[in-house]
Amino acid sequence: MDLLKLTALELGRKIKAGEVTVREAVRAVIEQAKEVEPTINSYVTLDEEGAYAQADEIQKKIDAGELTGPLAGVPVAIKDNMCIEGQLTTCSSKILSGFKPTYTAQAVENLKNAGAVILGKTNMDEFAMGSTTETSYYGPTKNPHNTAHVPGGSSGGSCAAVAACECYYALGSDTGGSIRQPSSFCGVVGLKPTYGTVSRYGLVAYGSSLDQIGPVAKDVADCAAILEVIASHDEKDSTSIERDDCDFTEALVEDVKGLRIGIPRDYMGEGLDPEVNQAVMQAAKVLEEKGAMVEVFDLGLVKYAIPAYYTIAAAEASSNLERFDGVKYGYRTKEYEGLHNMYKKTRSEGFGAEVKRRIMLGSFVLSSGYYDAYYLKALRTKALIKREFDRVFEKYDLILGPAAPTTAPELGKSLDDPMKMYLGDIYTISVNLAGLPGMSVPVGKDSKGLPVGMQLIGNVFDEKTLIRTAYTYECATKKVHEVPAQIGRTTEKEVQ
Repeated sequence: MDLLKLTALELGRKIKAGEVTVREAVRAVIEQAKEVEPTINSYVTLDEEGAYAQADEIQKKIDAGELTGPLAGVPVAIKDNMCIEGQLTTCSSKILSGFKPTYTAQAVENLKNAGAVILGKTNMDEFAMGSTTETSYYGPTKNPHNTAHVPGGSSGGSCAAVAACECYYALGSDTGGSIRQPSSFCGVVGLKPTYGTVSRYGLVAYGSSLDQIGPVAKDVADCAAILEVIASHDEKDSTSIERDDCDFTEALVEDVKGLRIGIPRDYMGEGLDPEVNQAVMQAAKVLEEKGAMVEVFDLGLVKYAIPAYYTIAAAEASSNLERFDGVKYGYRTKEYEGLHNMYKKTRSEGFGAEVKRRIMLGSFVLSSGYYDAYYLKALRTKALIKREFDRVFEKYDLILGPAAPTTAPELGKSLDDPMKMYLGDIYTISVNLAGLPGMSVPVGKDSKGLPVGMQLIGNVFDEKTLIRTAYTYECATKKVHEVPAQIGRTTEKEVQ
């Protein structure tokens, strides 16, 4: 039996049935990680000793009938911007080198309570600022489908780890597409829930009004089960919402009859790669054949989403990143004269170029004389974008489109032109501005063998429609997680 090819839920069932031990599952992914990590670089920290200790403890609880959930004993990787008590948390930045938090993020705590084995922390764009996982202090992550290409970002480490079978599922965070875009590039399923569904407590803040934690997995059923575990009301997070409809696995039904799906004309035009267009439209046709009503419509205000997003996100980032000053934790410059010089040198040496760019942009738009002209205008635009989506959802149940304008670009091609990188977020950032749920589902590959993702966007609190639609597509096409050819040989060995 090849354990690595199992989904998280399949493995959970085998562990519960006694066919596989938790230790065997952990050994399978750790051996895989050791083999492919020198090439892929998905992890910042891989806690082998801790994972085996957790495995033994969790096995006892499963045997005693204390842990009965579907994910009990299943190994998971966590994006390196979520705190875990006593475990290195760096946000892939030099300025947080050596930082070990004294508390654990609520989403991670929920997974632990469900019996998940935490393998380690995954690589990411520094402070989640980037779309390629190339701005990491710990070096770029590579796309498992073609290591000359990026995995996307900022949750590139989490998505690459799932794609390369280095974990059974992972947690990522999504501020402007950081789960959906790398999921699309790596050929996995990624879900960004409605804002407030998953607690942000313990998530190192980038853009507080936009950030949301979500699952990355091999298939739709896994995503639904993971979201069911991590979604919870949390008094420690003032933006957390109390929901009574978090039984997401109930939506795993193969039925889209009568579902009204809208495809924005603005998403399918100029700038979209023809092969991506073809794959997404073919997926829409599959849903139409299953009984959904699909039509093209005009979605206004899309062109204003990028400037509004980068104004708001940079403003919030400049405020959130003020706390990293070398005084209490993390990196501190070795030589300095006085307190202010220590601040300047620590931040100059500790932050990378992209983070500095966004802090400066944010400080500018919040400064006297520019606050009204830029920041307030961006907030008003955000409200208009939300109103536009409200109007659309009066007519449609969900919106379908691409997750990114192209497949994964080559390594080193994006950082030279930040504007081009920012424009790559065109299809994902509106979802964060409006607080909506969004999901990326693999729908094929281009002529270079790189995965293409379809994005589904739902109304607020309507993750179930996304899950039902994605599940129907998955069943109709019988798509299963495809192990990338470059690393496929490593998953073919039998795990003893």
